[in-house]
Amino acid sequence: MPDAPAATPATGDDRLRASTGLARLTRRPELASLVGAVLIFALFMVVAPSFRSADAMATVLYASSTMGIMAVAVGLLMIGDEFDLSSGVAVTTAALAATMLNYNLHLNTWVGSLGALVVSLAIGALNGWLVTRTGIPSFLITLSAFLMLQGLNLAVTKLVTGQVATPVISDMEGFPTAHAVFAGSFDVAGVQVRATVLWWIGAVVLATWVLHRTRLGNWIFAVGGNPDAARAVGVPVTRVKIILFMTVGFAAWFVGQHTLYMFDSIQAGQGVGNEFLYIIAAVIGGCALTGGRGTAVGTAVGALIFGMTNQGIVYAGWNPDWFKFFLGAMLLFAVLTNTSFSRLTEGRR
Repeated sequence: MPDAPAATPATGDDRLRASTGLARLTRRPELASLVGAVLIFALFMVVAPSFRSADAMATVLYASSTMGIMAVAVGLLMIGDEFDLSSGVAVTTAALAATMLNYNLHLNTWVGSLGALVVSLAIGALNGWLVTRTGIPSFLITLSAFLMLQGLNLAVTKLVTGQVATPVISDMEGFPTAHAVFAGSFDVAGVQVRATVLWWIGAVVLATWVLHRTRLGNWIFAVGGNPDAARAVGVPVTRVKIILFMTVGFAAWFVGQHTLYMFDSIQAGQGVGNEFLYIIAAVIGGCALTGGRGTAVGTAVGALIFGMTNQGIVYAGWNPDWFKFFLGAMLLFAVLTNTSFSRLTEGRR
C-alpha cells in the first residue's frame, strides 16, 4: 500500500489568518452576552424541569420578542450615542391613542392604529429635533418627555373615560385582522408561537442589514463614534439622529398595538420603568453607553436573556424578586465586559 501523504504544515499565512479571525471574534460586541445566554439557558435547563418543554420555550420567546422589538430600536439609538427614557410610556401612549380614537370616534380599528402611528412618529421626531436643536443631552430631553407622557396618559384617560383603564374595542370593525397582525399566533409542531416572535426576528434582520450594508448604517456608527468628525465629512448628523428617535417611536407604536390587541384594554399607568429594561437589554447585548458600538443581533441576545431569566425563575419556583438581582448582575457583567473589550481594541490599534 502506498504511504499516506504527510500532513501539510501550517504556513505563516494560515496561522496569521487564524489569529486574525480569533481576534475579530473576540472583538464582537455580542460575544459576552452570547456566552451569558448559553450559561443562563443551561442553568434553567438543570434547575427547572418544566423549562425544558416546547411550550416553555414558546413562552420565553414571546417574552423576549416584545422586549426585543423595542431593544432593537433603542440599541440603534444608543449606537448613535443617544438615549430615550420616554420609550416605556411611549408604548402606552401609542396604545391609548389608538383605542381612544377607535372607541370615541367609532372608527375602524386600523384607522385608529394608523392615527396612533402618526402620534408616535411625531413624539420621536420632536424628541430628536429638541436634542439636536438645543444641544441638551437626550437624557434630560427624554426624561422630560417621559414625565409629560406619563401625566398625559393618566390625565387624558381619566378625563375621557372617567377611569384609568380604557373600554374594550374587540367588537369594533377591523379588530380581528388587527389582532391577527399584532397579537396573533401560529402553530409549530403543536405549539402556539406568537406572531411577535416573527416580527422580532424580522426587525433584527432588517436592522442588521441597515447597520452593515447601507450608507445609513455607516452614518449611525459615525455619528455615535464622533459626531464632529462625521459632520466634517458630510454626514447629516441631525437627520440621522431624528430618524433614530423616530425609529424608537415606530417600535413603541408597534409594541403598543400588540398590547392593545392582545389584552383589548390598556391601563394608563403601565409602561413606567420599561425604558430601563430596553436599555439594559441593549447594553447586555453589547451596545456601548458611549455610542459607536453595538449590533442588532446583540440586542436580540440581550432580550433573550431577559426572557429566559424572567420565565426561568417562574418555572424554577424561585422568588420573583431574584429577577431584578439577576438582571442587575447581568448588566454589571455586560458593562465591565464592554469596557474591557473597548480597552483591548484600543490597545491593539
